Amino acid sequence: MIPRSRQKALFLDRDGIINVDHGYVSAIDDFEFSSGIFELLESFRDAGYLFFVVTNQSGIGRGYYSEADFQKLTRWMTETFQKRGITIEEVFYCRHTPDDHCRCRKPDIGMIEEALLKYPLDLEHSWMIGDKASDMVLADNAGIPNSIYIGKERSAQATLSFVSVDACARYFQENQGKISTIREGYKNKTS
Repeated sequence: MIPRSRQKALFLDRDGIINVDHGYVSAIDDFEFSSGIFELLESFRDAGYLFFVVTNQSGIGRGYYSEADFQKLTRWMTETFQKRGITIEEVFYCRHTPDDHCRCRKPDIGMIEEALLKYPLDLEHSWMIGDKASDMVLADNAGIPNSIYIGKERSAQATLSFVSVDACARYFQENQGKISTIREGYKNKTS
């Protein structure tokens, strides 16, 4: 048996990255794709990355919406990406509330561990993109050296920080050939 080669991945938070975070988004009518998300994923797709969503969905555990509602929205979202030539390999989610103290809720690494059990991934050359400190801590905890923070403030933990997904997409479109080498340059600048 020939072992499958390990693949680099882009792990994405959902709310605030893939879609505008309106708070506990659970219906298609409330889901608004973030400006620039398709272009950002096209840049990473063209560089050979697989896509995985890792998202805390405590609205399920809080009873704000059902798991069936979440699955329906997720199917629609992934089908919309697929129509644009972007494949989301899998959406990993935590339905628990912070009070449940589970291992899957970010910044714990349960969702990344689940991805590693199912896919031959190369975390050393992978990226995490998120809009919360817990996303950056997840990257550190899981051994993902490359991270992108989206928000008004800069994140000292992140490799790169941008004010919006759109700004991030423009950066990677202009620096397409650098996706795989940015971290090396970053390390050299900080050492």
